[in-house]
Amino acid sequence: MSKKIIIRIALILLLVSGVSCKKWLNLQPPDGITGAAYWQTKEQVQASVTGCYASLLGSPNGSRSLAEMLFLWGELRADMLASTTSTINEELDIMNVNILPTNSITNWRSVYQTINYCNTVIDFAPLVLDRDQTFTQDALNESIAEVKTLRALMYFYLVRSFGDVPLKIKSTSSDKDIEQIPKTSKDSVLTQIVKDLNEAEPYAVYSFGDRASDKGKITKYTINAIQADVYLWMEKYTECVAACNKIINSNQFGLIDGSSSTTWFNTLYVNGNSNESIFEFQFDNQRQNTFYPLLAATNRHLSANPTVLTDLFSLDFVNPLNVDIRGDGASARSTDNMIWKYSGLSNDNRTQRASTQYYAHWFVYRYADILLMKAEATNQLGNGQEALDLVTRIRNRASALAITNLNPNASDKDGVADFILAERAREFAFEGKRWYDLLRNARRNNYQRLNILLQMVANTVPPDRQQAAIAKFQDKNSHYFPIYYYELQTDKQLVQNPFYK
Repeated sequence: MSKKIIIRIALILLLVSGVSCKKWLNLQPPDGITGAAYWQTKEQVQASVTGCYASLLGSPNGSRSLAEMLFLWGELRADMLASTTSTINEELDIMNVNILPTNSITNWRSVYQTINYCNTVIDFAPLVLDRDQTFTQDALNESIAEVKTLRALMYFYLVRSFGDVPLKIKSTSSDKDIEQIPKTSKDSVLTQIVKDLNEAEPYAVYSFGDRASDKGKITKYTINAIQADVYLWMEKYTECVAACNKIINSNQFGLIDGSSSTTWFNTLYVNGNSNESIFEFQFDNQRQNTFYPLLAATNRHLSANPTVLTDLFSLDFVNPLNVDIRGDGASARSTDNMIWKYSGLSNDNRTQRASTQYYAHWFVYRYADILLMKAEATNQLGNGQEALDLVTRIRNRASALAITNLNPNASDKDGVADFILAERAREFAFEGKRWYDLLRNARRNNYQRLNILLQMVANTVPPDRQQAAIAKFQDKNSHYFPIYYYELQTDKQLVQNPFYK
């Protein structure tokens, strides 16, 4: 990220860091900061859009950063993490299917904060057309496209994590605008997400002209990636394939060559912004992520489940040099099960980032995801062989071991789906996708494959808690988080997820 962008981020964060946290959803900035009087020039619009991106990196009012929350939401409920002696009770409770509304990990504050910043730009940026004659309609449309897409992405995380959530698409720009609103059904939220993305796509740019911006800001390809993911969740497989094909047919992306595991790891994870990347949160040495205490310190909270390396990636006991490049030294370190994607400076298992070097990017989408989403949708459409061919491309790049090839028959839809699900676990280990992948597959066709979640719980929850956890997972409402207790206290129109009443 350029120095100019960093300076703008710093300025906008000074503006928005004073946001009060005492009312519903923490949506209101101080009076006058983002009211109509602020919006005078195109530079202010640009700075405010940059502030929306900056909010993806920050930690509002001392809470967990957004990237850390997305990591926890996408991984804690799944099967790839293990606790340590330093795991805090809130993390352990989620891992053991003992979630309470008082668990602060279910606090959606940082997500709604970003949504409100986006709403503010959508509401007020059009005023600048009449106030700054150098600000064009095209520039306005591009800015609105960026923030509508960010808003859609935030709501997509919310609807997958909480189910029904409050849908607010107007900004809260001063205390007099504070309102209490009820939850909106998850289907209606998804409809709004699709609407935002479809409205944004025609006006988004293909490129901003430099690599960091193309990977750290919203382009048409980012929109297509989110569309594919949303359509896959909604079981609209033809639409998912069409969105994937827009990215594939652009010939602007590719899989990073895996013939040299060192070059592959450094290009994809250490440096970031590779040709495989579609959208990443752009951390750097001035704005680091918060993964060091969580994943890397001697008293780190979480480690990789040992079965990730031994069972998921597997081992070749005949030829130990025959390895899946995504396993030991990439996803995790075998000597201590440290999650390595955010901690390693090389894939030799030795060169670890110093505590001041934790600026590995947070991946939202990369090209491998597009290929595997297309494979999943294509299989559901009855084209199992095409799906298997796409999975083979991913496996060949990674030198996946033959023992992890399930070799399903192309006509076995469930078998191919299981193969894709396992391959997604290998490809996106600890990238915040695992729980959503499991839930998406389990809930397909009216929870036809609930056993996916039940088996996961049986494999991960301690024996003395397994039966209780399995019984909880029989209730579909348990698959979503409770609303954090504070939100219920401050918005009397909110109703708790029925499982947690």
